[in-house]
Amino acid sequence: MPPYQEDLVATETTTTTKDANGAGVLDLKTLIEELESSIEVPSVFICPISLEPMQDPVTLCTGQTYDRSNILKWFSLGHNTCPTTMQDLWDDSVTPNTTLRHFILSWFSQKFLAMKKKLEDVQGTALELLDTLKRVKGQNRVRALKQLRKLVDSHLSTRKTVEENNGLALISSLLGPFTSHAVGSEAIGILVNLDLGSELKRNLMQPAKVSLLVDIMNEGTIQTKMNCAKLIQTLLVEGNPSETVVLSSLSLLVGVLRLVRDKKHPTSVLTGLILLKIVCSRESVRSTIVSIGAVPQLIQLLPTLNNECLEIALNILEVLSTLPEGRLALKECPNIIPSVVKLVMRVSESCTQFALSILWAIYKLAPEECASKAVEAGLAAKLLLVIQSGCNPVLKQKSAEFLKMCSLDYSSSILISKCMLTATIQ
Repeated sequence: MPPYQEDLVATETTTTTKDANGAGVLDLKTLIEELESSIEVPSVFICPISLEPMQDPVTLCTGQTYDRSNILKWFSLGHNTCPTTMQDLWDDSVTPNTTLRHFILSWFSQKFLAMKKKLEDVQGTALELLDTLKRVKGQNRVRALKQLRKLVDSHLSTRKTVEENNGLALISSLLGPFTSHAVGSEAIGILVNLDLGSELKRNLMQPAKVSLLVDIMNEGTIQTKMNCAKLIQTLLVEGNPSETVVLSSLSLLVGVLRLVRDKKHPTSVLTGLILLKIVCSRESVRSTIVSIGAVPQLIQLLPTLNNECLEIALNILEVLSTLPEGRLALKECPNIIPSVVKLVMRVSESCTQFALSILWAIYKLAPEECASKAVEAGLAAKLLLVIQSGCNPVLKQKSAEFLKMCSLDYSSSILISKCMLTATIQ
Protein backbone atom coordinates (compact mmCIF):
# COMPACT_ATOMS: atom_id res chain seq x y z
CA MET A 1 0.00 0.00 0.00
CA PRO A 2 1.46 3.42 -0.97
CA PRO A 3 2.53 5.64 1.99
CA TYR A 4 -0.10 8.25 1.26
CA GLN A 5 -2.80 5.57 1.47
CA GLU A 6 -1.40 4.28 4.78
CA ASP A 7 -1.73 7.81 6.15
CA LEU A 8 -5.39 7.77 5.18
CA VAL A 9 -6.42 4.53 6.86
CA ALA A 10 -9.41 5.14 9.11
CA THR A 11 -9.64 8.75 7.89
CA GLU A 12 -13.21 9.81 7.25
CA THR A 13 -14.02 11.43 3.93
CA THR A 14 -14.22 15.20 4.29
CA THR A 15 -14.42 18.13 1.94
CA THR A 16 -13.24 20.85 4.32
CA THR A 17 -11.12 21.30 7.44
CA LYS A 18 -11.36 23.85 10.24
CA ASP A 19 -8.67 26.50 10.28
CA ALA A 20 -5.91 26.80 12.92
CA ASN A 21 -8.21 28.83 15.19
CA GLY A 22 -11.01 26.28 14.98
CA ALA A 23 -13.25 28.71 13.14
CA GLY A 24 -14.38 28.63 9.55
CA VAL A 25 -13.24 26.06 7.01
CA LEU A 26 -10.30 25.52 4.70
CA ASP A 27 -10.77 24.19 1.19
CA LEU A 28 -8.20 22.07 -0.64
CA LYS A 29 -6.54 25.09 -2.27
CA THR A 30 -5.98 26.74 1.12
CA LEU A 31 -4.74 23.49 2.68
CA ILE A 32 -2.15 23.13 -0.08
CA GLU A 33 -1.00 26.73 0.35
CA GLU A 34 -0.69 26.24 4.11
CA LEU A 35 1.28 23.00 3.96
CA GLU A 36 3.08 22.65 0.64
CA SER A 37 6.28 24.42 1.67
CA SER A 38 6.63 22.59 4.99
CA ILE A 39 6.03 18.93 4.01
CA GLU A 40 7.04 16.49 1.29
CA VAL A 41 4.03 15.86 -0.93
CA PRO A 42 3.64 12.36 -2.48
CA SER A 43 4.65 12.40 -6.14
CA VAL A 44 1.30 10.91 -7.21
CA PHE A 45 -0.38 14.14 -6.05
CA ILE A 46 1.88 16.32 -8.22
CA CYS A 47 0.76 17.61 -11.61
CA PRO A 48 3.42 16.71 -14.24
CA ILE A 49 2.93 20.09 -15.92
CA SER A 50 3.16 22.56 -13.00
CA LEU A 51 5.00 20.22 -10.57
CA GLU A 52 2.61 21.44 -7.88
CA PRO A 53 -0.08 19.52 -5.94
CA MET A 54 -3.26 19.00 -7.96
CA GLN A 55 -6.46 20.66 -6.78
CA ASP A 56 -8.77 19.28 -9.49
CA PRO A 57 -7.17 16.16 -11.02
CA VAL A 58 -8.50 14.94 -14.38
CA THR A 59 -7.42 11.96 -16.46
CA LEU A 60 -6.82 11.83 -20.23
CA CYS A 61 -7.55 8.93 -22.55
CA THR A 62 -3.86 7.92 -22.23
CA GLY A 63 -4.36 7.28 -18.51
CA GLN A 64 -2.18 10.24 -17.45
CA THR A 65 -3.57 12.59 -14.79
CA TYR A 66 -3.12 16.39 -14.65
CA ASP A 67 -4.58 19.33 -12.80
CA ARG A 68 -7.58 20.55 -14.81
CA SER A 69 -6.40 24.17 -15.21
CA ASN A 70 -2.97 23.08 -16.45
CA ILE A 71 -4.14 20.58 -19.06
CA LEU A 72 -6.80 22.96 -20.38
CA LYS A 73 -4.11 25.62 -20.77
CA TRP A 74 -2.01 23.04 -22.66
CA PHE A 75 -4.91 22.42 -25.04
CA SER A 76 -5.51 26.17 -25.48
CA LEU A 77 -1.97 26.51 -26.82
CA GLY A 78 -2.93 24.25 -29.73
CA HIS A 79 -1.49 20.97 -28.45
CA ASN A 80 -3.38 17.72 -29.12
CA THR A 81 -0.96 15.42 -27.33
CA CYS A 82 -0.41 14.03 -23.84
CA PRO A 83 2.29 16.24 -22.20
CA THR A 84 3.95 13.28 -20.48
CA THR A 85 3.96 10.63 -23.22
CA MET A 86 3.60 12.99 -26.21
CA GLN A 87 1.05 10.54 -27.69
CA ASP A 88 -1.57 11.96 -30.04
CA LEU A 89 -4.94 12.04 -28.28
CA TRP A 90 -7.75 10.12 -29.94
CA ASP A 91 -10.17 11.68 -27.45
CA ASP A 92 -9.63 15.18 -26.08
CA SER A 93 -12.16 14.87 -23.25
CA VAL A 94 -11.00 14.90 -19.61
CA THR A 95 -12.45 12.73 -16.85
CA PRO A 96 -12.52 13.99 -13.23
CA ASN A 97 -10.40 11.72 -11.02
CA THR A 98 -12.61 11.91 -7.93
CA THR A 99 -10.81 9.08 -6.15
CA LEU A 100 -7.42 10.79 -6.40
CA ARG A 101 -8.95 14.11 -5.40
CA HIS A 102 -10.40 12.45 -2.31
CA PHE A 103 -6.99 11.03 -1.42
CA ILE A 104 -5.35 14.43 -1.90
CA LEU A 105 -7.94 16.24 0.21
CA SER A 106 -7.88 13.64 2.96
CA TRP A 107 -4.09 13.51 3.06
CA PHE A 108 -3.72 17.28 3.30
CA SER A 109 -6.54 17.46 5.88
CA GLN A 110 -4.83 14.88 8.07
CA LYS A 111 -1.46 16.63 7.80
CA PHE A 112 -3.10 19.96 8.66
CA LEU A 113 -4.77 18.52 11.76
CA ALA A 114 -1.46 16.98 12.85
CA MET A 115 0.29 20.33 12.37
CA LYS A 116 -2.47 22.08 14.29
CA LYS A 117 -2.13 19.67 17.21
CA LYS A 118 1.65 20.06 17.25
CA LEU A 119 1.22 23.83 17.19
CA GLU A 120 -1.15 23.67 20.15
CA ASP A 121 1.29 21.42 22.03
CA VAL A 122 4.18 23.86 21.39
CA GLN A 123 2.12 26.84 22.52
CA GLY A 124 1.04 24.96 25.64
CA THR A 125 4.64 24.09 26.47
CA ALA A 126 5.67 27.72 26.01
CA LEU A 127 2.96 28.89 28.42
CA GLU A 128 4.04 26.28 30.98
CA LEU A 129 7.66 27.43 30.72
CA LEU A 130 6.66 31.08 31.20
CA ASP A 131 4.74 30.07 34.32
CA THR A 132 7.72 28.04 35.55
CA LEU A 133 10.06 31.02 35.15
CA LYS A 134 7.97 32.97 37.64
CA ARG A 135 8.65 30.37 40.35
CA VAL A 136 12.10 28.83 39.89
CA LYS A 137 15.67 30.01 40.37
CA GLY A 138 19.19 28.73 39.82
CA GLN A 139 19.74 25.83 37.44
CA ASN A 140 15.99 25.22 37.13
CA ARG A 141 15.64 28.73 35.72
CA VAL A 142 18.49 28.13 33.29
CA ARG A 143 16.87 24.87 32.10
CA ALA A 144 13.48 26.53 31.62
CA LEU A 145 15.02 29.40 29.67
CA LYS A 146 17.01 27.02 27.50
CA GLN A 147 13.87 25.04 26.61
CA LEU A 148 11.98 28.23 25.84
CA ARG A 149 14.85 29.55 23.71
CA LYS A 150 14.84 26.38 21.61
CA LEU A 151 11.09 26.70 21.06
CA VAL A 152 11.43 30.36 20.09
CA ASP A 153 14.26 29.49 17.69
CA SER A 154 12.33 26.78 15.89
CA HIS A 155 8.66 27.90 16.03
CA LEU A 156 7.38 31.29 14.90
CA SER A 157 4.13 30.61 16.75
CA THR A 158 6.03 30.40 20.05
CA ARG A 159 7.33 33.91 19.57
CA LYS A 160 3.78 35.20 19.24
CA THR A 161 2.73 33.22 22.33
CA VAL A 162 5.55 34.72 24.40
CA GLU A 163 4.84 38.24 23.17
CA GLU A 164 1.08 38.00 23.82
CA ASN A 165 1.42 36.54 27.33
CA ASN A 166 3.66 39.15 28.97
CA GLY A 167 6.72 37.00 28.31
CA LEU A 168 8.88 39.91 27.15
CA ALA A 169 8.56 41.80 30.41
CA LEU A 170 9.09 38.60 32.41
CA ILE A 171 12.28 37.65 30.60
CA SER A 172 13.59 41.22 30.70
CA SER A 173 13.03 41.28 34.48
CA LEU A 174 15.49 38.39 34.83
CA LEU A 175 18.35 40.62 33.63
CA GLY A 176 20.07 42.70 36.29
CA PRO A 177 23.27 43.29 38.28
CA PHE A 178 23.06 39.92 40.04
CA THR A 179 22.05 37.82 37.05
CA SER A 180 24.36 34.90 36.26
CA HIS A 181 25.83 34.71 32.78
CA ALA A 182 24.08 31.37 32.28
CA VAL A 183 20.66 32.94 32.86
CA GLY A 184 21.58 36.11 30.96
CA SER A 185 22.82 34.24 27.89
CA GLU A 186 19.60 32.23 27.57
CA ALA A 187 17.37 35.26 28.21
CA ILE A 188 19.21 37.32 25.59
CA GLY A 189 18.94 34.41 23.15
CA ILE A 190 15.16 34.62 23.51
CA LEU A 191 14.80 38.42 23.42
CA VAL A 192 16.88 38.79 20.26
CA ASN A 193 14.28 36.77 18.34
CA LEU A 194 11.25 38.72 19.55
CA ASP A 195 9.59 41.99 18.54
CA LEU A 196 10.61 44.44 21.24
CA GLY A 197 8.41 47.45 21.84
CA SER A 198 9.68 50.93 22.69
CA GLU A 199 8.91 50.56 26.39
CA LEU A 200 10.84 47.31 26.67
CA LYS A 201 13.79 48.81 24.79
CA ARG A 202 13.90 51.67 27.30
CA ASN A 203 13.82 49.10 30.09
CA LEU A 204 16.76 47.20 28.57
CA MET A 205 18.72 50.47 28.41
CA GLN A 206 19.01 50.55 32.20
CA PRO A 207 22.71 50.73 33.21
CA ALA A 208 22.64 47.42 35.11
CA LYS A 209 21.13 45.58 32.14
CA VAL A 210 23.53 47.20 29.65
CA SER A 211 26.49 46.29 31.85
CA LEU A 212 25.36 42.66 31.96
CA LEU A 213 24.78 42.63 28.21
CA VAL A 214 28.29 43.95 27.51
CA ASP A 215 29.93 41.54 30.00
CA ILE A 216 28.21 38.55 28.41
CA MET A 217 29.17 39.73 24.92
CA ASN A 218 32.83 39.75 25.95
CA GLU A 219 32.81 36.41 27.75
CA GLY A 220 30.12 34.20 26.22
CA THR A 221 30.17 31.65 23.40
CA ILE A 222 30.34 32.92 19.83
CA GLN A 223 26.57 32.50 19.43
CA THR A 224 25.94 34.38 22.67
CA LYS A 225 28.26 37.18 21.56
CA MET A 226 26.35 37.48 18.32
CA ASN A 227 23.00 37.51 20.14
CA CYS A 228 24.26 40.31 22.39
CA ALA A 229 25.50 42.31 19.39
CA LYS A 230 22.16 41.89 17.59
CA LEU A 231 20.22 42.94 20.68
CA ILE A 232 22.40 46.04 21.06
CA GLN A 233 21.77 46.83 17.38
CA THR A 234 18.05 46.70 18.08
CA LEU A 235 18.42 49.05 21.04
CA LEU A 236 20.49 51.57 19.07
CA VAL A 237 18.73 51.52 15.75
CA GLU A 238 15.87 53.78 16.88
CA GLY A 239 18.14 56.43 18.37
CA ASN A 240 16.88 55.90 21.93
CA PRO A 241 17.64 58.94 24.16
CA SER A 242 19.23 56.56 26.69
CA GLU A 243 21.70 55.17 24.14
CA THR A 244 24.60 57.10 25.70
CA VAL A 245 24.56 54.43 28.42
CA VAL A 246 25.52 51.89 25.76
CA LEU A 247 27.84 54.07 23.70
CA SER A 248 29.87 55.17 26.72
CA SER A 249 30.96 51.59 27.36
CA LEU A 250 34.57 51.04 26.30
CA SER A 251 34.08 47.32 26.93
CA LEU A 252 31.32 47.31 24.31
CA LEU A 253 33.61 48.74 21.63
CA VAL A 254 36.36 46.28 22.53
CA GLY A 255 33.85 43.42 22.35
CA VAL A 256 32.60 44.54 18.95
CA LEU A 257 36.14 44.60 17.55
CA ARG A 258 36.70 41.10 18.89
CA LEU A 259 33.69 39.93 16.92
CA VAL A 260 34.98 41.66 13.81
CA ARG A 261 38.37 39.96 14.14
CA ASP A 262 36.93 36.45 14.59
CA LYS A 263 37.98 34.97 11.24
CA LYS A 264 36.81 31.48 12.26
CA HIS A 265 33.17 32.62 12.22
CA PRO A 266 32.33 34.74 9.13
CA THR A 267 28.80 35.35 10.42
CA SER A 268 30.17 36.93 13.58
CA VAL A 269 32.38 39.22 11.48
CA LEU A 270 29.31 40.50 9.61
CA THR A 271 27.34 40.92 12.86
CA GLY A 272 30.21 42.85 14.43
CA LEU A 273 30.67 45.11 11.40
CA ILE A 274 26.97 45.95 11.26
CA LEU A 275 27.00 46.97 14.93
CA LEU A 276 30.24 48.90 14.51
CA LYS A 277 28.72 50.81 11.58
CA ILE A 278 25.72 51.77 13.73
CA VAL A 279 27.99 52.89 16.56
CA CYS A 280 30.17 54.91 14.14
CA SER A 281 27.12 56.83 12.99
CA ARG A 282 27.25 58.60 16.39
CA GLU A 283 29.85 61.36 16.22
CA SER A 284 30.45 61.36 19.97
CA VAL A 285 32.05 57.92 19.95
CA ARG A 286 34.19 58.03 16.79
CA SER A 287 37.33 59.33 18.52
CA THR A 288 37.14 56.50 21.04
CA ILE A 289 36.81 53.94 18.26
CA VAL A 290 39.95 55.30 16.61
CA SER A 291 41.80 55.38 19.94
CA ILE A 292 41.29 51.65 20.57
CA GLY A 293 42.93 50.75 17.26
CA ALA A 294 39.91 50.10 15.05
CA VAL A 295 41.51 51.59 11.91
CA PRO A 296 44.60 49.32 11.60
CA GLN A 297 42.53 46.30 12.61
CA LEU A 298 39.99 46.94 9.86
CA ILE A 299 42.70 47.63 7.26
CA GLN A 300 44.36 44.33 8.16
CA LEU A 301 41.05 42.50 7.68
CA LEU A 302 40.18 43.97 4.26
CA PRO A 303 41.85 41.24 2.12
CA THR A 304 39.97 38.49 4.00
CA LEU A 305 36.45 39.93 3.86
CA ASN A 306 33.65 38.89 1.54
CA ASN A 307 31.99 41.58 -0.59
CA GLU A 308 29.21 42.35 1.89
CA CYS A 309 31.59 42.74 4.82
CA LEU A 310 34.10 44.64 2.68
CA GLU A 311 31.57 47.32 1.78
CA ILE A 312 30.60 47.83 5.44
CA ALA A 313 34.25 47.94 6.58
CA LEU A 314 35.15 50.56 3.94
CA ASN A 315 32.11 52.61 4.93
CA ILE A 316 33.29 52.58 8.56
CA LEU A 317 36.82 53.59 7.55
CA GLU A 318 35.43 56.41 5.41
CA VAL A 319 33.48 57.74 8.40
CA LEU A 320 36.54 57.51 10.67
CA SER A 321 38.65 59.29 8.02
CA THR A 322 36.64 62.47 8.67
CA LEU A 323 38.53 62.81 11.97
CA PRO A 324 42.13 64.15 12.05
CA GLU A 325 43.16 61.22 14.26
CA GLY A 326 41.35 58.86 11.88
CA ARG A 327 43.31 60.17 8.89
CA LEU A 328 46.56 59.88 10.81
CA ALA A 329 45.74 56.30 11.82
CA LEU A 330 45.05 55.47 8.16
CA LYS A 331 48.31 57.04 6.97
CA GLU A 332 50.33 55.07 9.50
CA CYS A 333 48.95 51.69 8.40
CA PRO A 334 51.56 49.68 6.43
CA ASN A 335 50.84 49.49 2.68
CA ILE A 336 47.58 51.37 3.21
CA ILE A 337 47.56 53.07 -0.21
CA PRO A 338 48.22 49.96 -2.38
CA SER A 339 45.71 48.00 -0.28
CA VAL A 340 42.94 50.56 -0.82
CA VAL A 341 43.80 51.20 -4.48
CA LYS A 342 43.18 47.50 -5.17
CA LEU A 343 39.56 47.97 -4.06
CA VAL A 344 38.75 50.71 -6.58
CA MET A 345 36.47 49.36 -9.35
CA ARG A 346 36.64 45.91 -7.79
CA VAL A 347 33.44 45.13 -5.87
CA SER A 348 30.78 47.80 -6.31
CA GLU A 349 30.27 51.48 -6.99
CA SER A 350 29.80 52.07 -3.26
CA CYS A 351 33.11 50.35 -2.47
CA THR A 352 34.85 52.47 -5.08
CA GLN A 353 33.37 55.63 -3.59
CA PHE A 354 34.41 54.65 -0.05
CA ALA A 355 37.93 53.70 -1.21
CA LEU A 356 38.43 57.00 -3.03
CA SER A 357 37.20 58.95 0.01
CA ILE A 358 39.74 57.14 2.18
CA LEU A 359 42.55 57.82 -0.29
CA TRP A 360 41.51 61.47 -0.54
CA ALA A 361 41.63 61.79 3.26
CA ILE A 362 45.20 60.45 3.28
CA TYR A 363 46.11 62.69 0.33
CA LYS A 364 45.04 65.81 2.24
CA LEU A 365 47.37 64.76 5.07
CA ALA A 366 50.40 63.99 2.88
CA PRO A 367 49.75 65.05 -0.76
CA GLU A 368 53.08 64.27 -2.41
CA GLU A 369 53.64 60.96 -0.63
CA CYS A 370 50.10 59.79 -1.26
CA ALA A 371 50.07 60.80 -4.94
CA SER A 372 53.37 59.04 -5.63
CA LYS A 373 52.37 55.80 -3.95
CA ALA A 374 48.88 55.87 -5.49
CA VAL A 375 50.28 56.26 -9.02
CA GLU A 376 52.79 53.48 -8.44
CA ALA A 377 49.90 51.26 -7.23
CA GLY A 378 47.99 51.89 -10.48
CA LEU A 379 45.37 54.34 -9.24
CA ALA A 380 45.48 56.54 -12.36
CA ALA A 381 44.37 53.68 -14.63
CA LYS A 382 41.51 52.88 -12.30
CA LEU A 383 40.47 56.52 -12.10
CA LEU A 384 40.24 56.63 -15.89
CA LEU A 385 38.05 53.54 -15.80
CA VAL A 386 35.76 55.22 -13.28
CA ILE A 387 35.51 58.32 -15.46
CA GLN A 388 34.68 56.21 -18.52
CA SER A 389 32.19 53.98 -16.67
CA GLY A 390 28.51 54.48 -15.92
CA CYS A 391 29.16 55.51 -12.30
CA ASN A 392 27.30 58.45 -10.78
CA PRO A 393 28.44 61.98 -11.80
CA VAL A 394 29.70 62.88 -8.30
CA LEU A 395 32.03 59.87 -8.25
CA LYS A 396 33.26 60.69 -11.76
CA GLN A 397 33.98 64.29 -10.73
CA LYS A 398 35.90 63.15 -7.65
CA SER A 399 37.90 60.73 -9.81
CA ALA A 400 38.74 63.47 -12.31
CA GLU A 401 39.96 65.78 -9.53
CA PHE A 402 42.02 63.01 -7.97
CA LEU A 403 43.55 62.12 -11.34
CA LYS A 404 44.52 65.76 -11.84
CA MET A 405 46.20 65.90 -8.42
CA CYS A 406 48.06 62.64 -9.04
CA SER A 407 49.41 63.89 -12.39
CA LEU A 408 50.98 67.10 -11.03
CA ASP A 409 54.35 65.46 -10.42
CA TYR A 410 54.46 63.59 -13.74
CA SER A 411 54.60 64.49 -17.40
CA SER A 412 51.87 62.96 -19.52
CA SER A 413 54.23 60.44 -21.15
CA ILE A 414 55.68 59.29 -17.84
CA LEU A 415 52.22 58.96 -16.27
CA ILE A 416 51.02 56.86 -19.21
CA SER A 417 54.15 54.73 -19.04
CA LYS A 418 53.99 54.14 -15.30
CA CYS A 419 50.33 53.20 -15.31
CA MET A 420 50.34 51.27 -18.58
CA LEU A 421 47.43 53.39 -19.84
CA THR A 422 48.07 52.99 -23.58
CA ALA A 423 45.61 50.11 -24.00
CA THR A 424 43.00 51.89 -21.89
CA ILE A 425 43.28 55.14 -23.85
CA GLN A 426 43.13 53.35 -27.19
